Amino acid sequence: MDGFFVQQYFWPSAKTDHVQYEHIDNEQRLREFCDAAAEAKCLAFDTEFVSEDTYRPQLCLIQVAADDRLAIIDPLAMNDVAPFWHLLARPGHETIVHAGREEFRFCLDAIGQRPANWFDIQIAAGFVGLEYPAAYSTLISKLVGKSLPKGETRTDWRKRPLSDKQLEYASQDVLYLKQIRDILANRLDELDRRAWLEDELESWLTQLEHSENTEQWRRVSGSAGLSARKLAIVREVWRWRDAEAASRNSPPKRILRDDLIVEIARRQTDNVVRIRSVRGMEHRHLQRHLETIAECVKRAEELPDHECPRPARKGDVSQPSLVLLGQFFSTALGCICRARELAPGLVGSVQDSRDLIAHHLGLTNSDTQLPRLMQGWRAKIIGPDIDKLLHGELGLRVSNPLADQPLSLEPFAKPTPNS
Repeated sequence: MDGFFVQQYFWPSAKTDHVQYEHIDNEQRLREFCDAAAEAKCLAFDTEFVSEDTYRPQLCLIQVAADDRLAIIDPLAMNDVAPFWHLLARPGHETIVHAGREEFRFCLDAIGQRPANWFDIQIAAGFVGLEYPAAYSTLISKLVGKSLPKGETRTDWRKRPLSDKQLEYASQDVLYLKQIRDILANRLDELDRRAWLEDELESWLTQLEHSENTEQWRRVSGSAGLSARKLAIVREVWRWRDAEAASRNSPPKRILRDDLIVEIARRQTDNVVRIRSVRGMEHRHLQRHLETIAECVKRAEELPDHECPRPARKGDVSQPSLVLLGQFFSTALGCICRARELAPGLVGSVQDSRDLIAHHLGLTNSDTQLPRLMQGWRAKIIGPDIDKLLHGELGLRVSNPLADQPLSLEPFAKPTPNS
């Protein structure tokens, strides 16, 4: 598959282009740019942000290509960049990004709306057989034959002033988005997979919206397998930690680590002395919060049983045979995907394979949601082969040990009665 793109689209020059761009650093110029860009058919954009020191990532720069007009917007130089987010949300254009999770969140947080007609080239690349997730530099190299400069990869984008070199480096992140989008869109149309991409993007954006609007306490590492009462403690302590982190504009895990939340829940005590005795709770910055944490535990202990969160129900999917079958099917899934010019990483993980097999073997609860590999376009890819694999009618064979894809799926001949 990679050979198709190199042959068709590789440009011999490996040098990056010198870029002409507008530097927008006040509200008036931003409004003027957004007014002019309102007629654009394509808005390709990227951001530079720093996330390690704040509750939410700190937006430091916005790079945008509105058709042929390229601009760099400096959010730190103005009070409000909402006109840009409203521009993105306005219908009538396509919004092009690469791995745009944070870009989507910035827009959603700012104005509560989605950007219009989202097209993520990282996801699109997986639908035409390129690797997933592919770095932007990888896609530029494979599809456009260019290379990005690397000198500013560790820039602290919060510092001002930014040099011309830094700004030009940032502008490169949007320079090729539209060109790559067009190459991928043409290939998607050839493979008749545009609808698949649209379904995947809609599902992806919906999950992000749900995540933004839902308490994420279940993502506390190590909390899986806890009882309902202990999960209630996790939830109450997480809520305190999240509120404290927001008020101090600090990363939540700097307030209280996940493993400490889980250990507090396991001990299931609102005794301050016992909470203090947890290894890691002796740090000075936690001492003044011990009473508050104890109150969280007590509040969870006093909840009626029906108000405690239910543990996730996935059935018994940890038995050794299922783990082995999951590894086998994950390998087979890779063969299926590559034969159909799809990135295996986009289609599903080893855990997705285990969930699928557990469902087929009746090892999950009846009220469990259908496995991811049995939904939408994924079911069309996996469906024809899963039963044959589980019944021994298809098997893996080493077809060419020197090939990029040395394995193949081939049918097993059914044994005759006298064999």
